[in-house]
Amino acid sequence: MAEPPQFRFVQFEFPWAIGPPDGRYVVREHPEAAPAHVLVVRTLGAPQRHRLRRRRARAAAPEPPPAPVSTSRVTVIGAQPFAGAGQAQAWLEDGDLRELARHAVTVVNRAIAAHRAATHDPLARDVTPDQAMVTRAGYGDGDEVADGRWREARQLDQEPARETRRSAVLRPGERLAALLGAREQTLACEEPSLAARAALDGGRMRSAAILTEAALRAAVAELGSGDSHSADMSRRVAELAELHTTVARVAETALLTEPDESGRAAVRKGLERLEAALRARAASGPWR
Repeated sequence: MAEPPQFRFVQFEFPWAIGPPDGRYVVREHPEAAPAHVLVVRTLGAPQRHRLRRRRARAAAPEPPPAPVSTSRVTVIGAQPFAGAGQAQAWLEDGDLRELARHAVTVVNRAIAAHRAATHDPLARDVTPDQAMVTRAGYGDGDEVADGRWREARQLDQEPARETRRSAVLRPGERLAALLGAREQTLACEEPSLAARAALDGGRMRSAAILTEAALRAAVAELGSGDSHSADMSRRVAELAELHTTVARVAETALLTEPDESGRAAVRKGLERLEAALRARAASGPWR
């Protein structure tokens, strides 16, 4: 009897319900393309909820135990099988499993973005590999991996958190305290710039172009005035204004179609330079 084909997979477990309902989803790059991945979403340990006509407040005991939470198990399965078990084993032994996990999480985020659009739920958030409680990579036949089983797999260790040079310079805790204490205000350009970064990293180029244009337009107005004004910031704002002109044309095109390679490059550069300007402002913020 011939051995069934073996498929690679990456499996994440997140300590919350990520959004898309439980099920199997076929992921394609475009309608005529062959399937690229199969995404399997399962909810584990969901707390029971009773539907009541009327909810009443109840007395709460001091020092309560943690409330039970839902856990999402998300499996990203490659649609193309290995040539044989030997190739699958060699891949598991020698492949860059962390890079595979980084790619797999973009597939998960594509599903979350689709869920946001389908449900009009703005609070369904993208995920990152380091947010997973457990990450596994391995292979098995199609039915095995779709049902949460496998032939062989590895569990990836969590990388220890470390302070980067960037976070040491920015000291985000100081700005957080300043924002909560009303000594500092968030800029209007910051939220769209963060959303643009998520869209760009997730391959959603049309959204990235439109969000980057909005963020640049706001940044040119905000960073060029008031306490943000300095010789260094003036140079940065002039650069952002020039980049905005190009990105605005790309965003106009993105209203109807995907940007071409030069357009994608312009969006990437515009967003990167905006992020650099925001870091420079944070590193010398007025709350220091």
